[in-house]
Amino acid sequence: MKRYCDKFIEKDLLKKMVFLGGPRQVGKTTLSKQLLTGKWADGEYLNWDIDEDKRAIVKKQWLKSSPLVIFDEIHKYPRWKSWIKGVWDSRPDQQTYLVTGSARLDIYKKGGDSLMGRYHYWRLHPLSLDELPEGMSPEEGYRRLLTLGGFPEPFLGNDEREARRWRKERFHRIIKEDIRDLEQIRNIQLLELFLDALRTRVSGLVVLSNIAEDLQIAPRTALHWLQLLEKMYVCFVIYPHTTHVPRSILKPPKVYFFDNGDCIGDGGKHLENLVATHLLKRLHFIEDYHGHTCSLRYIRDKDGREVDFVTIIDGKVVDLIEVKAQDGTISTSLKYYQKLLKPERTVQIVGDLHRPFDQDGIRVTNPVQFFTDPPWAS
Repeated sequence: MKRYCDKFIEKDLLKKMVFLGGPRQVGKTTLSKQLLTGKWADGEYLNWDIDEDKRAIVKKQWLKSSPLVIFDEIHKYPRWKSWIKGVWDSRPDQQTYLVTGSARLDIYKKGGDSLMGRYHYWRLHPLSLDELPEGMSPEEGYRRLLTLGGFPEPFLGNDEREARRWRKERFHRIIKEDIRDLEQIRNIQLLELFLDALRTRVSGLVVLSNIAEDLQIAPRTALHWLQLLEKMYVCFVIYPHTTHVPRSILKPPKVYFFDNGDCIGDGGKHLENLVATHLLKRLHFIEDYHGHTCSLRYIRDKDGREVDFVTIIDGKVVDLIEVKAQDGTISTSLKYYQKLLKPERTVQIVGDLHRPFDQDGIRVTNPVQFFTDPPWAS
């Protein structure tokens, strides 16, 4: 199936390299191979994890006439940044490159020559309510996203048992292979326990010092591991929004997972994680294509007034969003921050709500209704 960012990546490849990041098994390889049609039908695909391709990459052995060369998982090559810079600077005029990886590819400023100006960076996200296979109803998509997550294989397979097996194998490969390619972790078992601790804390404040104490590791180690899991697109962290919020204090972050199926807990946690992933996907698209600066935050002050999500674009509060599993009664905290921050939209998303309504400038709706008209559709 075509993905939401295909046509935009094709457009960018006409001018620069494209770096495509995102979680393992989210569909980067499938997307990249689908590009090898039409004007790029004579392109080449090289995967660092295949020994023959690895040798060809190191020796720069591909046809000069190839219009597109795809380098998959090239970030595992220790010298890949300077290597790809040299490849780009000496390329034939008609040749362009797509670089994919399951770790973040947009961090280059630590030493060496900068790649700025030579690439566009895209982040591929799992399937969502605003990107469903043709012919699938939004209601069926919503059910699968809550129970199976949005990664293509388990989502399309629609089998909870197979989805659990797939998820277990994915975690094993991320921790035992991908992370070890980038870091030397002495005790992998503790890292697995740390990951499980995060999975049970979705929707709550994550106090890393408490997890560190439970696992008997240093708080600095816990922070490093969280950053490593972020780098590998396992989870993402959102921080409190404090600008213009009276009685605000610095609060711990919240952690959500790219795979909705990674959550451990009740349906409310899965719903909040689903909303978080959808919002982040939209914000990343706005950043990657339109070039705006975006962030996803939450709000909580000393008096306990809290709103689950705040979307910020170029420093302006755009959305205030509260998530509830069933209760359609508008949150008093949502009303308070609506008057204080004056966002463009104030929304309460209720998982089990059949009739959306508007009240006092606040939209109360369900996830299927809210996540329509995505930014990539215009």
